[in-house]
Amino acid sequence: MNTTHQAESKKTALITGAASGIGYELACIFARNNYNLVLVDRNAVKLTEVSAKFQQELPIVVKEIVKDLAVSTAPEEIFRELQQANIQVNVLVNNAGFGTYGLFSDTNLNAELEMLQVNLVCLTHLTKLFLKDMIKQGEGKILNVASAAAFQPGPLMAVYFATKAYVLSFSEAIANELEGTGVSVTVLCPGTTASAFHERTGMADSKLVKRQKMMDAETVAQIGYDALMKGKTLVIPGLMNKFLAKIVRFVPRKLVPKIVRSMQEDK
Repeated sequence: MNTTHQAESKKTALITGAASGIGYELACIFARNNYNLVLVDRNAVKLTEVSAKFQQELPIVVKEIVKDLAVSTAPEEIFRELQQANIQVNVLVNNAGFGTYGLFSDTNLNAELEMLQVNLVCLTHLTKLFLKDMIKQGEGKILNVASAAAFQPGPLMAVYFATKAYVLSFSEAIANELEGTGVSVTVLCPGTTASAFHERTGMADSKLVKRQKMMDAETVAQIGYDALMKGKTLVIPGLMNKFLAKIVRFVPRKLVPKIVRSMQEDK
C-alpha cells in the first residue's frame, strides 16, 4: 500500500477480524461506500485474497495487517504502524471475536484466556488508542460487535456470553460519555448468524444452531453499518432477537440460565 497517495477526500475504516464472516461483509460495505480500509486478521492468506479483491474492483487503498489479537501487544503494534504510515482512522470496527463451547469445568483455560484478550481486552485497548484522536478531530465512529448473548448468562458458553455482556455495557457507557464530541459508538448485537463461528466453537450440533433460522452475515453487516452511520447506540438485528433481548428482563432471573442452557444443549 502506497500511503502517500491516500486520497484525502476518503475516510479510513479499520476492521478487525476482516477476512471472514461479519467482518468481511462489513469491509465489503465500507469499500463500496468509498472508504479506504485497514484490514486486520491473523489469517494472512485470506487477508491477502480479500485485499487484492477490493483493490482490483474498487478505487480504494487497502492496508493489510496480519496480527493475532490474542497477543497482548497487538493493539499497540497496530496503532504504532498506522501512526508511522500517517494513516488516520475515522471508523474503528472491533469485530474480531470467538467462543468456546462446553462445561466451564471442562473447557480449555488457555483458549478462554485468549478469548478474553480478543473479545474484551483488545477491543478496549484499540478503542482507547484511537478514540483520543477522534475526539481531537471532532468526529469519528466506533462499531463494537457484541452479540444477542450479551443480554443473559450462557451456560455451556459462560465466558463467551460474559465477554459480550462487557462489550454491550462498555459501549453504552462510553457512548454516553462521548455525547457532544462528534464521536459516536454503536454496539451491534446479532443473534445466531450463518458463519464458521459455530464449527469453530464446537456447537454446530446444538439445538440453537440446528433449529433456528440464522440470519446471513451480509444482512447483519448492513444493519450494523446503517445503524453506525445514523449514530445509533444499540442495534439488534431481527425481530425475534429484539424480542428475546427485552423479554429476558421479565423472566425470573433464576430461570434464565436454565432456558438458555436448554437452547445450547446438543440433545
